[in-house]
Parts: sequence; C-alpha cells; structure tokens
Amino acid sequence: MGAGHAHRLYRHGHSPVHALPPHTKLAAVFAFVVVVVSTPREAMWAFALYAVLLASVAYAARVPAGFLLKRLLIEVPFVAFAVLMPFVAEGDRVGVLGLSLSVNGLWGAWNVLAKGTLGVAASVLLASTTELRELLLGLQRLKLPPLLVQIASFMIRYGDVITDEMRRMRIARESRGFEASGVRHWGVLAKSAGALFIRSYERGERVHLAMVSRGYAGAMPVIDEVTASRAQWSSALALPGAALLVCLLGWVL
Repeated sequence: MGAGHAHRLYRHGHSPVHALPPHTKLAAVFAFVVVVVSTPREAMWAFALYAVLLASVAYAARVPAGFLLKRLLIEVPFVAFAVLMPFVAEGDRVGVLGLSLSVNGLWGAWNVLAKGTLGVAASVLLASTTELRELLLGLQRLKLPPLLVQIASFMIRYGDVITDEMRRMRIARESRGFEASGVRHWGVLAKSAGALFIRSYERGERVHLAMVSRGYAGAMPVIDEVTASRAQWSSALALPGAALLVCLLGWVL
C-alpha cells in the first residue's frame, strides 16, 4: 500500500492499543458502535458505563483527555440538531425552566447526543492510534472491496498533492499583488479553480499511465501482510464484549 502517511488525528505512541493490528481495531470499533446503537435510550446508566470503557481505552492508549475532547468538536452540527428536537417534536409536553418541551423530543435529543458522542469518541480513538496506511491495510485485511480500498488510498495520497498545488497557486497570486477582497475577484478565483482541476486531471492521467507501464492490472500489490494472533483479537474485542454485556443488562433491567 506504499509508504506511511501521517494525519492530524494520529498521535504517535507505543501503547498496547497502538500495537494492535489495524483490522482488529476496526472490527472492535464497528462492533462497539453497533452495540451502543442497539442499547435502549432509557438505560442512561449504560451509556455512562460505555463512556467509562472508552476512557479506559484512552488511558491505555495514552491519549490525553484534551486531545480527545478537542477532536469531538466535529459533532457540533449534530449537537445543534439535537438541541432543536425538543422544540419541534410533537407529542406530550413538559415544562423545563419555563419552556414547553416535547417529551419525545427530549428522549430523541438524548439518544442522538449519547450514541453520537460515543460513536465519534470511538472513531477518534481509532484514528488517534492507527495511521492511515494501517487503516487501509486493515480494510484490505477485512476483505473490503479492493476498488474501494484503492480509491481511498489514492484520495489520501493525492489530497496533500492537490493542497500543495493550491498553496503554490495562492503564493503566485499574492506575489503578483492579488488579494481577494470582494465579489469582483471571484472571476480570478474561479479561473484558479479551473486551472487546478485541469492540472489535477492531467496529473491523474500521467500517474495512471505510469502505473500501467509498471504492470498495474486493477489490483495493488500487498507489500505488508497484516496478521493477528488470538491474544490480539481477544484484547481488541474486550471493548465490544464488555459493551455487549452492558447492552444486554440494559434490555433486561
């Protein structure tokens, strides 16, 4: 899958969580999210226990709380949606601080916030302890369609290339005295976007021709064969296993 590629969410470390094979972590996070979503919303204590489980994983991975909370800001749009639900939902109403709120809306907002936050937190922990290249290898190991893995790989590889091209074009404009300050400059920015598209398209064609000339026939060679022992699978699945026990208790109690 090529050379390594670091990303902003990744936090370099040598913890037991970092050392787990990527496909085991992917399977564990997916199973954990499924279990969380399957938990009845009325079992509030269960979601608190899920948070404790994730906090334990973050502690084992040596991921600081501030690092995790900062990345959780990505769910702000969902929080805004959840805040509106008690005001717009129909059904029985209840008074809270002088406001008339929908009971169903309050439960719905809690459901979105609790499950969404836990899911995002689990994903952030996965990204914090696994490099992008390892994630791709994990997806490949889990038998995701090879074409999808290749598309994701190319997006990661050439996203920075296109970003760097945009930076060079911006510097070229600024070195010539250009500074976008109003609608009248939109034409210049549109032409720059068009030039960027053409350059990216031409670069993609050149890369494809270079790959074909080197024997590419629709499948990327596997350089690193990622395997996992039974002990590593057991360690990775400890999180969704404990969450499943909590979920079952949530349905019974």
